[in-house]
Amino acid sequence: MKTKTLKKNKVNVVTLGCAKNIFDSEVMMAQLKANDYDVHHESEDQDSSIVIINTCGFIDNAKEESINTILAWAKEKEKGNVDKVLVTGCLGERYRDVLEKDIPEVDGIFGTRELPRLLKTLKADYKHELVGERLLTTPSHYAYFKIAEGCDRPCSFCAIPLMRGKHLSTPMEDLVTQAKGLAKNGVKELILIAQDLTFYGLDLYKDRKLADLLRNLSDVEGIDWIRLQYAYPSGFPMDVLDVMNERSNICKYLDMPLQHGTTKMLQAMRRGITREKTDALLQDIRAKVPDIALRTTLITGFPGETKQDFEELSQWVEQTKFDRLGVFTYSHEENTHAFTMKDDVPARTKKQRANAIMEIQSEISLQKNQDKIGREMKVLIDRKEGEYFIGRTEFDSPEVDNEVIIHAPDQYLRLGDFVDTVITDAEQYDLFAELKS
Repeated sequence: MKTKTLKKNKVNVVTLGCAKNIFDSEVMMAQLKANDYDVHHESEDQDSSIVIINTCGFIDNAKEESINTILAWAKEKEKGNVDKVLVTGCLGERYRDVLEKDIPEVDGIFGTRELPRLLKTLKADYKHELVGERLLTTPSHYAYFKIAEGCDRPCSFCAIPLMRGKHLSTPMEDLVTQAKGLAKNGVKELILIAQDLTFYGLDLYKDRKLADLLRNLSDVEGIDWIRLQYAYPSGFPMDVLDVMNERSNICKYLDMPLQHGTTKMLQAMRRGITREKTDALLQDIRAKVPDIALRTTLITGFPGETKQDFEELSQWVEQTKFDRLGVFTYSHEENTHAFTMKDDVPARTKKQRANAIMEIQSEISLQKNQDKIGREMKVLIDRKEGEYFIGRTEFDSPEVDNEVIIHAPDQYLRLGDFVDTVITDAEQYDLFAELKS
């Protein structure tokens, strides 16, 4: 029995997981809008007749969040508070049969590359002329910019190829056209994402073309910052760093997930690189771009990780002094190579090790931030919270990195503007600044 009046043409899109899912939701929303749907992202009005949940299936915690979200909306459907629940994204790709069996209230389940089929279910057409068009869910001055889909890497712990398929680069001319459209609509920062940016172009052009792509995107008028996320270390194209030095609008920032700091664990993870080669790569990167901010992610508790392995990892983090760092605990994922190994590190130990790494990083981050006190830094204003404007430097990506806090009553700033500041104080993950006089 219905308990409220629902708007028949209103769609609520709920996005879970990573920036790639945000991008996919934005593309889906543009298609729906072009088909005359009243589409919203994570609407709080609760009057939508259709809910589409874009799920994540990467690790246990993400899968649990996705399943709980689906169950919550299935319950709302039973109450009459929504007419139709659709599921898309990585969880739908990976566990379609299980979801269909266990949550029959769901009206349709779609994989990561089945947008046309999802639209057809809603009696909507996939409009090819809209390729590249999106309804941004981020603040209007920055956008995630997916340059490729899928992954060809053989990492033993990772289920992404099962959910996203083989690597598929987007043609360079299409990406430039998309960038021009975003710039025309006020986007100033492009955050380049893919499962592996460094593979860009190998399938289309038989060569790594990330540097060429960066030059072309850098030429787009109105794009002030271009940021690189998710670069694989093995085979990293060093000419990318030349472009970073050449072009002022390429942020001196690199997100390179390294996963571990011991050769033994890197080999078990099938990363195609050793500790020694990793150290040499990081040294070369910092030599070429001395003020670059390096971000990485690590995994604790991979099968076979001993106390000695972890101690070596900890020492490596202390020595390497990454500018930004995050940690995942290992998740035992079926149909991955690592699933054949014994998941022999207790969950509690995995978490303790992750916390210990973050304690080390906290001290590193505090020292690096305190070293910035007195420096002049350009800041992009993202939002206002209470009496403070919150922004970022070129060395920080949204959501995951440091923020710059500026006292609002002292001045009026517009969201999306760049301002020149002087850093006055610092904490582990925050900088405090005043406008440069």
